[in-house]
Amino acid sequence: MQKFKWLAGTVAIVAAASPAAAEIIDASASGFTVRETAHLTAAPGAVYAALVQPRQWWSGAHSYSGNASNFTFDAKAGGCWCETLPDGGSAMHMTVVYAAPGKMLRLRGALGPMQTMGVTGAMTWALQAAGSETDLTLTYTVGGYDKGGFAELAKAVDGVLHEQMNRLTLYVDTGMPEPQP
Repeated sequence: MQKFKWLAGTVAIVAAASPAAAEIIDASASGFTVRETAHLTAAPGAVYAALVQPRQWWSGAHSYSGNASNFTFDAKAGGCWCETLPDGGSAMHMTVVYAAPGKMLRLRGALGPMQTMGVTGAMTWALQAAGSETDLTLTYTVGGYDKGGFAELAKAVDGVLHEQMNRLTLYVDTGMPEPQP
């Protein structure tokens, strides 16, 4: 898909220097599943506390306003991951359907340009204690209809989510979502 080609350079740079692992589990005519994994040096409770603050680590380049500080996140069932837009506008990115602090967070919705398509998705963040640290797995399954199919879209989404997993990992480990000079 043309609209996702701009991600290629970003994906290549992020993949070259990333602590997280990315994988397209499946891509078919009716949807796809991607998985990102990372090992974080903080306990599950601390990782979860950071996870539910996407305004601190999500890239503003992957927001409607261009600024992740415009995100709000209500980490309870029915809660909204929303964004405030200029001139009184707003966007709903996803809805929380399951929240178990320190263990799991599950959201429903179609991110970014997928909101214009006939698709929906289930995003699950699973946290597993590894001693005093955390193994974090993000799984995003999207299904529905897209005229062009889902192979290229799966690659683009995998790249964006891989970048966000790396930003979260860095934020948890250093307090900053980007490497500092």
